[in-house]
Amino acid sequence: MEIQNNKTVTEIRLGLREQVLHLEPSDFEQVALQVFRYQALHNPVYSQYVKLLNIHIDEVSKLTQIPFLPIQFFKTHIVRTGLVSEANITFRSSGTTGQETSRHDLYDEQLYKDVSEQIFQDNYGDLNQFHILALLPSYLERNNSSLVYMMQHFIEKSGSPYSGFYLNNTAEMLQVLHSLINNPDKKRILLLGVTFALLDLAESSNDLQFIGKSGKVIVMDTGGMKGRRREMLREEVHDVLKRGFGVDNIHSEYGMTELLSQGYSSGNGSFVPGRTMRILLRDINDPFALYDHNVGISKTGGINVIDLANLDTCSFIETQDLGRFEEIAGRFNVMGRFDNSDIRGCNLMVL
Repeated sequence: MEIQNNKTVTEIRLGLREQVLHLEPSDFEQVALQVFRYQALHNPVYSQYVKLLNIHIDEVSKLTQIPFLPIQFFKTHIVRTGLVSEANITFRSSGTTGQETSRHDLYDEQLYKDVSEQIFQDNYGDLNQFHILALLPSYLERNNSSLVYMMQHFIEKSGSPYSGFYLNNTAEMLQVLHSLINNPDKKRILLLGVTFALLDLAESSNDLQFIGKSGKVIVMDTGGMKGRRREMLREEVHDVLKRGFGVDNIHSEYGMTELLSQGYSSGNGSFVPGRTMRILLRDINDPFALYDHNVGISKTGGINVIDLANLDTCSFIETQDLGRFEEIAGRFNVMGRFDNSDIRGCNLMVL
């Protein structure tokens, strides 16, 4: 039965928010189904989409029955759930001149900060044990990047006076790296960058092997060529970066403007989704045929993402990425993108 009482809608949202923040893996499906019912009733765009598919909300009892909103709706509509008022900030995807970009309104900044922090620390440990050097020139030129917003929070949480953003001053950044590597403190160093900037850095000097030899530096690729270079296979990019920096593995982040949760890879393109995130795959020829890891790992399919941190927008997103499940349950690999889909800067390259 649809809830009419505004106060009740607010109470339900607050209850779901608490469950998302304190989510246990065993509770994921239960919470996801609650979020689905909430959004199917109180998100005008998603509600209409569900009705047009002739899906009865009360009959949805498992994740593979949930309808996923095509990601293009974030370009053509304002996607909003519940009684939230004005957005605190609006994130925009990057794009070439004249290209329509996605819009994702953020209504609960603290939820985004808390969830992204939890996910990072699940994979890498406390942020206060890192110096963070962010090489994000193209994103810093904009004031509406979700990646920059997240990294600003990480930099602040690190508590390091050496953490910061670098636009084009890579020489200064390398000096900081030298200093930190020789610093006797126990903190690790996260060198995170957009793909083309990391490639430029790796190819600009033959004297970067000190990065890998130190054993203290994690090099993380966030994706994105932005038209600055030819598109390359991920393996090709990572081979160049490994040789240039003298490291054994290149880490990666899987994220996009339309999502508030992230996945991380410690190498070889094998991603672990965040605690508030679950990946389903859809049949390439039938977008409504969904399967999870239990079906097997032999199929390549379209990536559908459940992102419970998207509580105030839509948690069920049909992306244009292609993926495959890894042998380890929960892990996934991004294989590329559907033909004719936009190339987003805040994602992996075309593979």
